[in-house]
Amino acid sequence: MGIVTNSAIKLGKTGHSLFRDALVWDSHQCMPLRPDDVSFLPELTRCKAAGCDVVSLNIGFDLYPWEQGVKMLATFRQWLKANSASYVLIDTIDDIDRAQRENKLAVTFDIEGGLALDEHLPMVELYYDMGVRWMLFAYNKNNSLGGGCNDEPMGLSDFGRRVVREMERVGMVICCSHVSHETAMDIMEMADRPLIFSHSNPAGVTSHYRNVKDEAIKACAQTGGLIAVNGIGDFLGDQHSRTETIVRHIDYCAQLVGDEHVAIGTDYCFDQQELVDYLAQHPDVFDANMGANGVGLVTPEQIPEIAEHLLKMNYSEQAVRNILGENHRRVARAVWR
Repeated sequence: MGIVTNSAIKLGKTGHSLFRDALVWDSHQCMPLRPDDVSFLPELTRCKAAGCDVVSLNIGFDLYPWEQGVKMLATFRQWLKANSASYVLIDTIDDIDRAQRENKLAVTFDIEGGLALDEHLPMVELYYDMGVRWMLFAYNKNNSLGGGCNDEPMGLSDFGRRVVREMERVGMVICCSHVSHETAMDIMEMADRPLIFSHSNPAGVTSHYRNVKDEAIKACAQTGGLIAVNGIGDFLGDQHSRTETIVRHIDYCAQLVGDEHVAIGTDYCFDQQELVDYLAQHPDVFDANMGANGVGLVTPEQIPEIAEHLLKMNYSEQAVRNILGENHRRVARAVWR
């Protein structure tokens, strides 16, 4: 099993011009989840070099003990503070503007699965105070909050409903990636604020248990939220993860609900061997066929190419700005406290 990536192509003049001042926000990237290993963190420079202004780093998911996620938060925060000449830990929206002015990369955190709460509701606020700005409820498999997308159908539990209200109270964005269709629809029915699919693709382009039905994409948009398309080859339906392929998914969503409800969440994994190992070791969670023919990954370096392709497809500059980052900023302004 191997990782398939692409070499960069040159941008046109229009793409370069837009990238000089556009906000570029990747809502989900994955560093190794090893609290004593910071060897990959310097690779964040790739994001800034590619034009990114904001990235969200995953600190844990339901396969990991919640205590390890807390350790990852401590590790990430300490390293970023020690390298404050290049990075800004996000607390408020103003920090994003400051990072752009100072030519630094702004970083926030996310959690893939509500088991991180250890069924203790006050953990939501603790994570928020430590920089976690979105959390999804169930990672592929059912848990105490609700259903996962690769399990028996299950909706939102009573505890999950309490988590919805608590996340809205503290200002943490609710994410519906990885959850079941039933749980996603339950969440959106009761949500009072915009929510997101932080790294999901439309099932209308590629049929896969991780991809999202049109009904859910439309319901998400009706909350004022967005779907951030990811660059994983299995979900794109093309293991080469060509820029044209991810753009096809972005365009589908934009045609369905409008460019003001579409964004980017690459789900790029910096330690690619760790990704390969997880897929092989957990076929019950990821599906035995997942990655059987390699794992395609859209890289941070392809984000400028995405913008260039959209411009060539006659998307307006404002529409491209929305998709690159303004939609994420709008949701953050509506939800963060």
